[in-house]
Amino acid sequence: MSEQLLQINVTNARANRLIYNAASNAAIEECQLVVLKDKNVIIRTLYSGISRGTESLVYHGKVPLSEEIRMRCPHQTGDFTFPVSYGYACVGKVIETQSDVKHVKKDDIVFILHPHQDLICVSEEACNLLPETLPPSRAVLSANMETALNAVWDAELGSTQNYMVIGAGVVGLLTAFCLRQISGHSPILIDTNPEKKKTAQKLGLSCLTPNEFSASDLPEMDRIFNTSASAAGLQLAINSAAFEAKILEISWYGEKAVTINLGGAFHSKRLQIISSQVGHIAPAKRNTHKFSDRMQEAMALLSDPVLDALLEPEIMFEELPNHLHDIFSKNSSALCQLIKYNNT
Repeated sequence: MSEQLLQINVTNARANRLIYNAASNAAIEECQLVVLKDKNVIIRTLYSGISRGTESLVYHGKVPLSEEIRMRCPHQTGDFTFPVSYGYACVGKVIETQSDVKHVKKDDIVFILHPHQDLICVSEEACNLLPETLPPSRAVLSANMETALNAVWDAELGSTQNYMVIGAGVVGLLTAFCLRQISGHSPILIDTNPEKKKTAQKLGLSCLTPNEFSASDLPEMDRIFNTSASAAGLQLAINSAAFEAKILEISWYGEKAVTINLGGAFHSKRLQIISSQVGHIAPAKRNTHKFSDRMQEAMALLSDPVLDALLEPEIMFEELPNHLHDIFSKNSSALCQLIKYNNT
């Protein structure tokens, strides 16, 4: 270990992390700080975030065996048969670096794809420096905004103008926001829960229930983004599509089977259903953007304060296991759960 690492004795340093011990069972446990051989950056976590999609599947033990390798997040410990640490939305302050670190310095605020943990050691390449306009609490949305941005890139908007986003969860709302910022045209949001209209309005977006949309005289849609993780949502996308429209399927279904009707006008309209997944940069940008470039663009899109509407009131890290049942409940309407650390 480099002698240039300063105040923390990394050989004996301990951290506290959230660990999923079994389906629907989690705890905070002490662990040895994992230390790399070189280019170390040590970070005290300020905030982390839970988006209910993927992490809910982990909590409930519903990650398919076939997807266990692809589903791994950076710096994950354990596997999905439990115990496992999981998460990908940490923001913290750099407190120490090794002498060979060039791009991050002490006191920088960074976003890291890392499970929930109060003290973190990663390589400098894992650190994404926050723009000055982005507060640390809102930065926990960075991974979700990156997913939304990649989906918009996958859609190859061109000169199209009529957009729909199905599902007004965190990724759906960010996708709609991102679409408007990039295209200049406001998409229609669809959600079965009428309460989602309030959040959409805070972002300057309109949100309809499926019945309200069916009764409207809106045109057919050129690009449709399904984030609902439901067969009904995907079917609505197909039914609402214009000629040669593209349907971007952003949802991840876990073990759930999906049945849709590909009869009717599906073939005559020459519709495309495209999988959008953040693990690879969209083909249209792959030759010009690195992962770090995409993350910087995503964080820049988060500079608007209206996006604080997506953050649930903060919960202290030490209390998190007591709240997970409610956060991941089917009846929960929580968006991004904000977790605050004593380091804040």
